[in-house]
Amino acid sequence: MTTLHDRVRSSLYGARRWHPVEFIFWALALASFWLFPRHLLLMNEIAILALFALSLDLILGYAGIVSLGHAAFLGLGAYAAGLLAKHGIGDPLIGLLFAMIVSAVAGLLASPLVVKGNDLTRLMVTLGVALILHEVANSWASLTGGADGLQGITITPVLGLFQFDLFGKTAYLYSLSVVFVLFLVARRLVHSPFGLSLRAIRDNVLRASASGVPPSRRLAAIYTIAAAYAGAAGALMAQTTQFVSLDVLDFHRSADVMLVLIIGGPGYLYGGMIGAVVFKFLQDTIAAFTPQYWMFWIGLFLVLFVLKGRSLVHGGIASLLKHFPGLRMRKTP
Repeated sequence: MTTLHDRVRSSLYGARRWHPVEFIFWALALASFWLFPRHLLLMNEIAILALFALSLDLILGYAGIVSLGHAAFLGLGAYAAGLLAKHGIGDPLIGLLFAMIVSAVAGLLASPLVVKGNDLTRLMVTLGVALILHEVANSWASLTGGADGLQGITITPVLGLFQFDLFGKTAYLYSLSVVFVLFLVARRLVHSPFGLSLRAIRDNVLRASASGVPPSRRLAAIYTIAAAYAGAAGALMAQTTQFVSLDVLDFHRSADVMLVLIIGGPGYLYGGMIGAVVFKFLQDTIAAFTPQYWMFWIGLFLVLFVLKGRSLVHGGIASLLKHFPGLRMRKTP
């Protein structure tokens, strides 16, 4: 007789299996290095934005934590990696790890303010934290460079072999590799009992608590992990551009990544990545025609997306794949 435990374990094992479309997705991401050699810098930006969106998806799509200040951890990671490199430790992997630790600690410290309260409270708290960090970075100009930005960042070759170049070859492969490794960790995480407990909290916190799931500890844990992922995206940004400005802490960073996740679809892991591709493509294409008004057209697209694509609003573009049996990226049950 099959027990509930056996059914849950079987469901998790099934969800962990890779689907054909996933292999296609990552194969195309790697092949883009040779298919679009003149656009590697843009693709590097897409990879970093995809990782940033993935970090938001972990708390919004799987835990139901709404945030309008996620750029706080992106900025912390960028400044942490940048300052470390500026003061003599330019190894990209060490800088990446240091940025993740700094952002994770910040996420852990901020988590008590976030896990309590409703969505409106979380929106205000996360936005407030980001605004405070922005002002701190602006005030400590002697450390961060203030409005002039953090300059003098020198990054050594990846693994001591691959030097960063002006064309973005090393930058794209490095960023894509980091995104892939962190994606594998996130994929295993959400398809685990821990991931199931997060979705239980998201769907009904009282029922989850009555079932023995500690909501506060689970939410604090995933918020800390998501902060580390956002810090990794910030580190990649600092290392591949060798410059950090106050822009990484601006509100538009948090708004953009929210838009990216809405377009792609929260709760799919791939949603943020697909959304990053679509958003950057629209941004680059529209800006080429109307450099001054591209934000207007992006806003118009979002309005039409919400009004005319109601079936996509909750699932995003990633939800369309459910119509292709055998090639779908299933949303985690």
